[in-house]
Amino acid sequence: MKVVIVGGGKVGYYLAKTLLEHMHEVVLIEINKLTCASIANELDIPVICGDSTLIETLESASLEEADAMICVSGMDEVNLITCQLAKKIFGVAKTIAKVNNPKNAIVLKELGVDNVINSTDSITSLIEREVDTSKIKELISLNHGEAVICEVTLPEKYYYDGKQLMDIKLPGLFNIVSITRGNSLIIPRGQSVLRSGDKLLVISDSDELKMLRSVLKLKD
Repeated sequence: MKVVIVGGGKVGYYLAKTLLEHMHEVVLIEINKLTCASIANELDIPVICGDSTLIETLESASLEEADAMICVSGMDEVNLITCQLAKKIFGVAKTIAKVNNPKNAIVLKELGVDNVINSTDSITSLIEREVDTSKIKELISLNHGEAVICEVTLPEKYYYDGKQLMDIKLPGLFNIVSITRGNSLIIPRGQSVLRSGDKLLVISDSDELKMLRSVLKLKD
């Protein structure tokens, strides 16, 4: 999947890094030249230096080939305009925007942004957060914070190493979406085996997220 990210701050950088780890194609747009240079040096992705509200900038990112546009700049108006252009001009199927002022959330949604993320929610979205342990990182909240997608890194000498998912009784509150092992992406089935070092993408009920550590038997 190709994803274009607008905004090279902490959220944009971490999101790009995480998507790369899950073997997605990522292009990042950032207006600050120094930030562009820094990200280009650290991540092996195309970095477009420019204003994302301009058609020519979006063309430089080959936005017409993108499956999703994620706008996490610090300006709500930039996020809105960019998402509108992505949807109406380039035909991008999925647009996601971070809203910096919670009062703008409804407006962005009404004006066509598919998924609006409130950066001030208690269960915030798309921001690097750690839950009880560095092995669990919250990536994005869904449906106004009712659910969350997180990344779980299984430690060395993991308790369930070699166990099939069917043998691990996961509550219905958790759903393992994918398993990344080295350069391989695994769509999990009941017979899928967990290994130390695997990275799991998990959807969880937000209120029960803290239970995930104990359910997966991750040590402190």
